[in-house]
Amino acid sequence: MCGIAGMACLPGYRPDPEILDRMAQALRHRGPDGGGLHRTDTAALVHRRLSIVDLEGGAQPLVHGAVALVANGEIYNDPALRHVLADAPFRTGSDCESPLFLWPQLDAGYTFELRGMYAIALLDESGPQTVLALSRDPFGIKPLYYAQIQSGILFASEPQALLATGLVPRTIRPEARDQLLQVQFVAGRETIYPGIMRVLPGETLRFVDGVLEYAKKQPAVHGAIEKSLTEETALARLDAALMDSVQAHERADVPFGMFLSGGIDSSAVLAAMTRLGNGAPLAWTARFDTGGVDESAQAAGLARSLGAQHRILTVSEAMVWRHLPEIVACLDDPVADYAVIPSWFLARDARKDVTVILSGEGGDELFGGYGRYRRAMRPWWCGGRLPWRRGMMDGVCRLPNGRKWRQNFVPPTGETRLKAVQRLDLAEWLPNDLLIKLDRCLMAHAIEGRTPLLDPALSALAWSLPDSLKIRGGQGKYLLRRWVEKNVPDAMPFAPKQGFTVPVGEWIAAQGDRLGPLVARSMAFKGVIAPGTILALFTRAAGRRERHAAWALLFYALWYRIHIETGSFEGDVFETLAARP
Repeated sequence: MCGIAGMACLPGYRPDPEILDRMAQALRHRGPDGGGLHRTDTAALVHRRLSIVDLEGGAQPLVHGAVALVANGEIYNDPALRHVLADAPFRTGSDCESPLFLWPQLDAGYTFELRGMYAIALLDESGPQTVLALSRDPFGIKPLYYAQIQSGILFASEPQALLATGLVPRTIRPEARDQLLQVQFVAGRETIYPGIMRVLPGETLRFVDGVLEYAKKQPAVHGAIEKSLTEETALARLDAALMDSVQAHERADVPFGMFLSGGIDSSAVLAAMTRLGNGAPLAWTARFDTGGVDESAQAAGLARSLGAQHRILTVSEAMVWRHLPEIVACLDDPVADYAVIPSWFLARDARKDVTVILSGEGGDELFGGYGRYRRAMRPWWCGGRLPWRRGMMDGVCRLPNGRKWRQNFVPPTGETRLKAVQRLDLAEWLPNDLLIKLDRCLMAHAIEGRTPLLDPALSALAWSLPDSLKIRGGQGKYLLRRWVEKNVPDAMPFAPKQGFTVPVGEWIAAQGDRLGPLVARSMAFKGVIAPGTILALFTRAAGRRERHAAWALLFYALWYRIHIETGSFEGDVFETLAARP
């Protein structure tokens, strides 16, 4: 896990060392173990390193002749690629070196040979023109952003590195703001910042002399349903794919552990880790001192039954008010999902012992876990409806751009309704909410996050399953539950479970008299929401819909103060909001 940045110039321009240094400094938290630079007359690559594999010899940029590369991520099939590329003059043990030798053979199609999570910038000056390729893994586990400026293209692992150059405006897109308030993230290629774009999941963008030439896309999932697939055959395939994936994701030259929620996905990952027999896994679970759903006892019992070393972290209301500005500060691409709170605190605690964390992200999206999937499968006369029809502010607070926020949330056609909404979530919700949350909260503490359920073999299996092996008896993730039942009976995978919640509503309601006026006076809402509306909302924050809306407004007020007004985040929530810009 690292941070990457750089630029490719239009003819007549040269890379500016000061600009490169500003981006490197902005990404230092992603790579505290060292930095590297490759600069030519027309382009430059910047790297900040968090050492995971080949601790001594894996420094980047990696260079061979006129081709250079910087990467953020892990290539799990690197040993197999090295065997195929037996004649290539490898110089390091870095798992990111193999793409350097795939590029001359396959050009922008080189990522189709990779199994892993990655954001890669590859510079090729072997011809008369300078070629810059920016690539991202098919699920979007690793982030990558770019911006067109007067002198060419800037790119970086995080928007804040692009903003640090002073060449990209520190303003917001109103439509993106509304989308963030409604669904807690910003979807699509365009970010909340005008001019800063995302490299989409699975995409390779090819720039020639600083100008975008074309894009090549590798889908995260594809293929048809195997209608004749039996449950036992599917279970056997799931077992083989899951064990192979977890084994690959455990490859590291540093200590690793996992986040254990007590749910199906993390239980499956922990069970696979235990079966591999690489010592007693370290597992962390978060709980709250008051309110919220407490899964710590169930997680502790599961950890004991599997022989894992288990640690429970209690997050208090006082801790949240003290550190929430720091949490929001790491979310430069904003995610108002309140699960960022336990994720950040767990990462801070885990960093004392490990450098790599395995997590269960992706299980719901691939195996059909969300309630919205079951609703989508019902006919309309039985309450069936497609997801993302309502936002958190609907019925509570009117926003100026109406329903425009829904433009990214139209399910594709041509598949079952279940697969259509799964594909929508894989394209938007997973990379732009869950994976941003995981990346930023862990990288704020220099921890690499790995997601073994988001693996090509596992995703191919999940996509081939008939709907009946995903949803059955009113429950999602049927096949994954069956695997857990067979391998971890103590997990009780078919017992009713509550979704993980954070008691933000209770906390905000208790502090509504202090928070309401501070949020209402924020410049983030000037001309957007009337102060009286905000004040009234915070007095009703104990209500079901009101608490989600109040949390979204509080998050955005903090985010705007820190990332747009560049305010300090060293104080607590109240001090941060009270400070004048």
